[in-house]
Amino acid sequence: MYIEEIRRFLPHRYPLLLVDRVIECKPGENIVAIKNVSVNEPHFTGHFPNQAIMPGVLIIEALAQVTGLLGFRTMSEEPSDDILYMLVGIDNVRFKRQVVPGDQLMLKAKIERRSKVIWKFSCEASVDGELCTAASLLCAASPKEV
Repeated sequence: MYIEEIRRFLPHRYPLLLVDRVIECKPGENIVAIKNVSVNEPHFTGHFPNQAIMPGVLIIEALAQVTGLLGFRTMSEEPSDDILYMLVGIDNVRFKRQVVPGDQLMLKAKIERRSKVIWKFSCEASVDGELCTAASLLCAASPKEV
C-alpha cells in the first residue's frame, strides 16, 4: 500500500499520520509497514531541542495505525463515517532503543485474537533489524458517539 491507499483507510493526516508505506499485509495474520523519521517533524522542536528523539508515544501511535490497516484489510472493509477504530489498551510495552531523525522504523503487527469488537495485536518497531519497541495493543471498532 502506498500513501494514497493508506489515507483511504486511516483518518489521520499530517502531522499525525505515521505510516508511509505498507510493505506486506496478510489479512487475518500480520502486516509490515515503514515510517520514515524526518528531522522536519514538529515534535522534534521540543523533544528534545539539542538531541532529537522520537517520543515513545508516537511510536506506539504508529503501531496502532498499522493495526488499523490490518484490521480493516482483515474485515475487507474501508472505514465508514459511523465507525471509529480506537486504541483501547497497551500492555507489556518496552522501549529498547531511541529513534532519531534519519531512521526508518519497520512497524510490524500480528493478530493474536479477535472478539466481536476487540482486537489484540503483538507489535514491534525496529530500526535496521534492531528492536526499538515491543508491545501488545488492544483496539476496538465501535460506532461513533454523536
